[in-house]
Amino acid sequence: MIKSFLEEQHLKNTITIQTIAKALQVSVSTVSKALNDSHEISQETKDKILAYAREYDYSPNPYASGLRSKKSKTIGVVIPEVGNSFFAAVIKGIESVARKKGYHVLIYLSNESFEKELMILNEFQAGRVDGILISLALETDTFEHIEKLLEKNIPTVFFDRIPHAIEATKVVTNDFELGYRATKHLIQQGCRKIAYLLYRHHQAMSNQRLEGFIKALEETALPFSEENLIDYQNANDKNRLKNALSLHAFDGIVISTEELVTPLYAICKQLKINIPAQLKVLSFCDFPLATVLTPTLTTIKHPAFQMGETSAISLFKKIEKPRQNTHPETLVLASEIIERESTERTF
Repeated sequence: MIKSFLEEQHLKNTITIQTIAKALQVSVSTVSKALNDSHEISQETKDKILAYAREYDYSPNPYASGLRSKKSKTIGVVIPEVGNSFFAAVIKGIESVARKKGYHVLIYLSNESFEKELMILNEFQAGRVDGILISLALETDTFEHIEKLLEKNIPTVFFDRIPHAIEATKVVTNDFELGYRATKHLIQQGCRKIAYLLYRHHQAMSNQRLEGFIKALEETALPFSEENLIDYQNANDKNRLKNALSLHAFDGIVISTEELVTPLYAICKQLKINIPAQLKVLSFCDFPLATVLTPTLTTIKHPAFQMGETSAISLFKKIEKPRQNTHPETLVLASEIIERESTERTF
């Protein structure tokens, strides 16, 4: 019994693709195709090979296979920051696809910096990765570095924050529609003077949401002016937000990003502004704390995991069949409003 156990442990430590082929009496090529989810292999054979590989903890050597195929078996993911729950969920979606493909995921943070984003993309062009998934930094408002990247024919997919003026494959939500729907929701709840709290609004994504906000006001014949916009640039802008809420009798507010929820709630508490009786609040991006805030927060729920998954699937199509995937496409995913206490009618 002890001998059998030791033999099994030895097999687990030394198993190769050749070992699997010999044990199941199939060719090495068949095993390789099954492990790479090839359509050339029947599902029955594929299941048998995958079951054996799982039983004996088989893990392919991405570096060795990379040398044979001239691929790194690695994709690079560039995100603006990691504290945001949205990007954490996106990464999980990306990794769920990459794992099945036998790929490693390298995650890089631009920290909202254009210069750091530029440096990362220059590094990728040296051949370190087989493909790139990227969401742009807030500081990025020029796209020469993106154009140079695409000229290199490195498979690339943009998600969430995208270069609107450049033809490329993109995975997004409809930000204009969402800005419109968020504002309409507040209007339907009785709001007539609505503020839009945004963060460094030169970024194109924020502008599209803002355009939807303005459109909804115009359709309802509600006045719009610069005082409706509260531009939150950094931590020192708490006073700007506090002054705006003190001076203007806003009865509703759309928050463009989850990072601004905590400052808004804190200032409302300080000014003794009751949510939702005096101010109804809706925020983009659903996040775990939305359900434990007092009051609970109405949010726009983005399909973050699905965005990561869809982006990765699109990227691997480009990596595996580059000649068949040359036409850029824009994939638009649906979002929904999750109604909670912060926008309830109180009269």
